[in-house]
Amino acid sequence: MTDFFSSHGIDRSQLPHAQKVPQLRVHHGREFVDNYEWMRQKDSAEVQEYVAAQNAISDAVAAGLAPLKQTLFDELKSRVQETDMSVPTRVGDYWYFSRTEEGKQYGRQCRVPVRGADDWTAPEISVDELLEGEEVVFDADLESQGHDFFRSGGLDLDKAGRLLVYSLDTEGDERYDVHLRDLTTGEDLPDVIHRVSSGAFCTPDGQWIFYVRTDDAWRPCELWLHRVGDASGADDRCVFTEPDERFWMGAGLSFDESMIIIESSSKTTSEVLHLPVADIPGLLVEDADSADARRFTPFIARKEGVEYDVTFARFEGCGEGGADVPVAVVVHNVRHPNFEIDIIDMSGHEPGRQYELGEGTCVAVGSDYGCEQASDEDRTRAVSEPFFSEVNPQILQGTAGLQVGGLGIYKNFVTLSYRADGLGHCAVMSKHQAFEDWKAGRPLSFTKLGESDPDVLPSVGFGANPSYESPVLRYGFGSYTQPSQLRELNPLTGEDRLLRKAHVQNYDASLYAERRLWVVARDGVRVPVSLVWRRGMVPALDSRPISASELTAPALEDMYGAQEKESTGAPMYIYGYGSYEASMSPSFSVARPSIMDRGVVFCVAHVRGGGEMGRAWYEQGRRLKKTTTFNDFVDVTAALEHAGIADPRRTVANGGSAGGLLMGAIANAAPFLYAGIEADVPFVDALTSILDESLPLTVTEWDEWGDPLHNAQVYDYMKAYTPYENVMTSQQREETFGTDYFPVIFITTSMNDTRVLYVEPLKWIARLTEPEVGVEAFAKIEVEAGHGGVSGRYKQWDEVSLENAWTLDLMGIHE
Repeated sequence: MTDFFSSHGIDRSQLPHAQKVPQLRVHHGREFVDNYEWMRQKDSAEVQEYVAAQNAISDAVAAGLAPLKQTLFDELKSRVQETDMSVPTRVGDYWYFSRTEEGKQYGRQCRVPVRGADDWTAPEISVDELLEGEEVVFDADLESQGHDFFRSGGLDLDKAGRLLVYSLDTEGDERYDVHLRDLTTGEDLPDVIHRVSSGAFCTPDGQWIFYVRTDDAWRPCELWLHRVGDASGADDRCVFTEPDERFWMGAGLSFDESMIIIESSSKTTSEVLHLPVADIPGLLVEDADSADARRFTPFIARKEGVEYDVTFARFEGCGEGGADVPVAVVVHNVRHPNFEIDIIDMSGHEPGRQYELGEGTCVAVGSDYGCEQASDEDRTRAVSEPFFSEVNPQILQGTAGLQVGGLGIYKNFVTLSYRADGLGHCAVMSKHQAFEDWKAGRPLSFTKLGESDPDVLPSVGFGANPSYESPVLRYGFGSYTQPSQLRELNPLTGEDRLLRKAHVQNYDASLYAERRLWVVARDGVRVPVSLVWRRGMVPALDSRPISASELTAPALEDMYGAQEKESTGAPMYIYGYGSYEASMSPSFSVARPSIMDRGVVFCVAHVRGGGEMGRAWYEQGRRLKKTTTFNDFVDVTAALEHAGIADPRRTVANGGSAGGLLMGAIANAAPFLYAGIEADVPFVDALTSILDESLPLTVTEWDEWGDPLHNAQVYDYMKAYTPYENVMTSQQREETFGTDYFPVIFITTSMNDTRVLYVEPLKWIARLTEPEVGVEAFAKIEVEAGHGGVSGRYKQWDEVSLENAWTLDLMGIHE
């Protein structure tokens, strides 16, 4: 039994205990008695009292951690250049950039006019001086005044840079009010659109606003059109509806701003519809059969189980008689689960023609190995096996877990993004060479960007490149130990220069190391693991040869007594997510050095269910294979502890949202491996939520988790892992593991969260703190925030400092 509360002066008798109100749930003939479903009554006095009581405990914990938290906050703050600015990005006839000021929670967006049509050299911004002609486009700190919560849902401008469209959420529920501002006068127009999704945008001429509304389940499903100047909004018109409850939709302008694009997608199927900007008035013609009527049409018809995306571009002067060659770039997975990229020559085709999946010339394909939709032979191959294809560029040959992403065509160059070997990559080539290779039927001759340092795990991505005309390409580079860089490359001359490196004060990157290990999980699959530490403070890693890159997970029963054994390993903070095909790419954190300076090794377990190794990695950790995600995380932890790299008595795990489900699952499956577990906005009552079609997101989530409402097998599978329903009593833990030990649980949630409702973590902590379970668990419950937590940078720094203070305290590090 842990003694965390007593060490902070909290007696167990002070802990709130929720009343039990049994409620029977029956599905597929299975019965489950839920004692805490009454907590779904958010505004009831009983729920409010329970929330207040939980916050009283978390406040008491925070008070005990206050000195360490303040030290960590001061260290974090000392690394940040609080008054700062970004590198300007050209959009239209202006250079746009942001400024932040010391003492202010939010920054402001600014701009200056370009010096001429050929001005592609960003002006240098001074911290202390304004540029000539500089004006403020949007001051978020000013706009946030009077609001406890403040988040922007995006800014958009017309082509002339006169009309600003901005969206604000001041409740934390991810519902935005859209406002319009005339930047020539600084005055807001009377037009206000209430309670819509983020991402409202205007047409290039500034005459129309498109925005997305949600249904009762808060699914973005309707595209609406608003005429600028119609203050009442009485003439706003719904111009597209997505009827399928599994699909979410979004909209925006095409890259060349010639079309309005709708993207509608479920977890496994997508469709792109388009309409020329010039045809917008035709959307208001009610008679669809009228010659003047216009409607959105699919570029390629929807096909169940197939995802695709399309962008439009042209090869200037490359056609007959020097004509332009219009093309569509289609990325899809109809033949290859990890996608292929096709270029379709649209020359001579009728406008509005509907195309077919697989049409055009294939210029890149991803690996089929291990994927559900692959051939029998490829499906049985390991994800980590090198992949070769005759159509692929040379830089893709022999990579593992290859998933091809986007192909971007600009005026002077072509870009490629892809994932391979567990990392994201970027490449570029000249546009002329791309056209020549394409027409000759040979692989495109791309060059990889920004991966010359063998001592780091690189994170490379294309930066702000909003202009088709730009002769230079921006891309970002960073790693776990290297602060982010923004670089600018001229693909035609090869000149590659540093525009900006994030200025981190009181930080020396040479003091830290990062490394990739692979853990062989219980089913023989190699799981990538990222490790970051301060040199000289983690002996097992400092002395480990580079060639020793693989560990094997021990049998779990060999670790049952881990908390009672002495260990020479280091304290470890281990993070995981593993859902929705999301990839946890390397990134720098200004808060992380504080824990590494105290000897903690930072670890990311890239478990299945994520997308680090492509589509097969995702498929092997979802639906009826979801427990693989949990097993991978447990196996990675056990392998690092068994190898003497980490100390089980000083290992703390963290994950949020679907990663919070992971935290609940590993707490039930292997509590003996962890001193503490932090679960942020945790999806721990997954089965109850996925059974309820009326809840936000539920129907769309069936593609991810399965449909337990209509499928008894899925119900039984989820019932066996959903954390809330599988909490053991102390006696059951003793019988199962030979010890009743359980880690300290720290839960964070928000009352306005619309993605993972507050009721899930509340029910979980009520169960954990039942006397017969006997777990030390507490919850910090934000009453103003949403799924992403608090807003404002200083508030966020304060929050992460508290969480890190709790982590270090559990590890026995108190200053």
